[in-house]
Amino acid sequence: MENHEIQSVLMNALPLQEVHVSGDGSHFQVIAVGDLFADMSRVKKQQTIYGPLMAYIADNRIHAVSIKAYTPQEWERDRKLNGF
Repeated sequence: MENHEIQSVLMNALPLQEVHVSGDGSHFQVIAVGDLFADMSRVKKQQTIYGPLMAYIADNRIHAVSIKAYTPQEWERDRKLNGF
């Protein structure tokens, strides 16, 4: 599976402002940014991102996913702190 395919799946399934995907074909890193994460626990954020990807995980097109989910405000702060 390609990075842009995962990005499209997530953008079409969830009301996200931004999705950044990197990876090597089976192991991916996802950064998702959206207001929907505002009142969610870390676990709920992960579950929200995993939901649209479950079919691809089940058929082994995605082997592993590392997820970071932010509100737009958290993403802005994290980008400044980490130099993104």
